[in-house]
Amino acid sequence: MTRRPGKGRRQIALKDRLAPVLISLVSVVVVFGAIAFFVGSAEQWPRIQNQFFSVEAMLEAAPGVARGFLVSLQIWLISLVCIGIWALVLAIFRAMSGPWFAPLRVFAIVYVDLFRGLPALLLVLLFGFGIPALNLPGLPKEGLFWGGVALILSYSAYATEVYRSGIEAVHEGQGMAAKALGLTQWQTLRYAILPQALRNVVPAMLNLVVALQKDVALLSVLGVRDAVREAQIYTARTFNYSSLVVAAILFLLATIPLARLTDHLARRDRQRRLQGAK
Repeated sequence: MTRRPGKGRRQIALKDRLAPVLISLVSVVVVFGAIAFFVGSAEQWPRIQNQFFSVEAMLEAAPGVARGFLVSLQIWLISLVCIGIWALVLAIFRAMSGPWFAPLRVFAIVYVDLFRGLPALLLVLLFGFGIPALNLPGLPKEGLFWGGVALILSYSAYATEVYRSGIEAVHEGQGMAAKALGLTQWQTLRYAILPQALRNVVPAMLNLVVALQKDVALLSVLGVRDAVREAQIYTARTFNYSSLVVAAILFLLATIPLARLTDHLARRDRQRRLQGAK
């Protein structure tokens, strides 16, 4: 009786796929099991467990921390939109050539160097406390607003460089061909360069999205009642730190799917580039 070669190949391929998965699962179980055994055998573990991992305290703190997390998500989404637009404008400034656009290029370079060189926490403190203290007429005085502005200004500097790398990654022949068709510099950017650049930078931009989602917690230093601040309030009232674990779990539930999406898009982009190079 002869074996079908196609069936044998499928069986071998299935084994080759399952073996690394099983080995990985066993390795993870062994490593984390060893860590749990080592930590659990510590003399002070029962006290630490009650202080940080009390189920009763977690359930009690969860509603307040969840309300604060919704505030964090709102700030995050609004900031994302503003960062995406403002950073793209700055990247276009840097991409424009010619003497007439020199002031815009200089402004974009100085902006990126300045805000990329300052820690986000320092900007949040300066904007969140400094600008409301000026009491300028016509400007908002809420620390939440100016803390969000600080995050937008900081992350826009990084996002600008991501956009710029995407623009420079587009082959220069694309721009030359557009100019040969009679398109202006702005039309060349709009119709030929930017569509390709934006597609190229999606994985890198998603990394910034994940980082921003975590750094929104910096606004808690201004008294904004986000997830971290709500957890701190519960801790100050009960002297139990389990609320911080609740906040950590909520952040993980938001960031891990984004991280996996980032990896998936990066893998697809790499495959697309390899296929295009053939």
